[in-house]
Amino acid sequence: MVSSGTSQNIVSARELGVVACRRCTKAWPLGTERCGRCGKALESRDPLSLQRVWAYWIMGVICYIPANLYPMLQTKTLFQSDESTIIGGAVELAHHGSFGVAAIILFASVVIPLGKFWAIAFLAISVRERTMVSKGMRQVLYEVVEYIGRWSMIDIFVVAILSALVQLKTLASINPGMASIFFALSVIFTMLSAQAFDSRMIWDVQAGNGARSRDE
Repeated sequence: MVSSGTSQNIVSARELGVVACRRCTKAWPLGTERCGRCGKALESRDPLSLQRVWAYWIMGVICYIPANLYPMLQTKTLFQSDESTIIGGAVELAHHGSFGVAAIILFASVVIPLGKFWAIAFLAISVRERTMVSKGMRQVLYEVVEYIGRWSMIDIFVVAILSALVQLKTLASINPGMASIFFALSVIFTMLSAQAFDSRMIWDVQAGNGARSRDE
């Protein structure tokens, strides 16, 4: 990396004429077919990265729709039985004064998943189309999406804990609803979509560089 004043020019491995093994991380001259250390095939860019990203992304969106339509919790007491969706449950908690818990549920179950869908789609599009967002900011966005992926299951954890603790037979019981399955699948697919994204494509300086590498 060569810095001049406040600006910084980052040189990629491709520009230096090397490619790193994705298994053992050893660098080899560009054009080397296999790693001499571990034998893994060397690729400057993952040619099927974007196809996998969009496939997992679409499955995640498809699963997220019924996750918000079907009930997340089924609560049964001696005299009544209630079913609540994600948003409906948060609204009910807020109605009873639990604003903090309701805000956490809405943030973890609505804001974060929708934000991840937007971020992954933006990253996938940005490596093909020119954008005003810098490479550094896009790399940070990718790392944030990767990091928060593990926290997207908080709703499922809450449902699992409540289902395990509140089982009083005929008096009261809490069971997971159909939405919990779709929500878990949506989280898994979005995590796979983020992991399938080859972040090295962000740093392709020349406009046609990344496009050529994906078509090879």
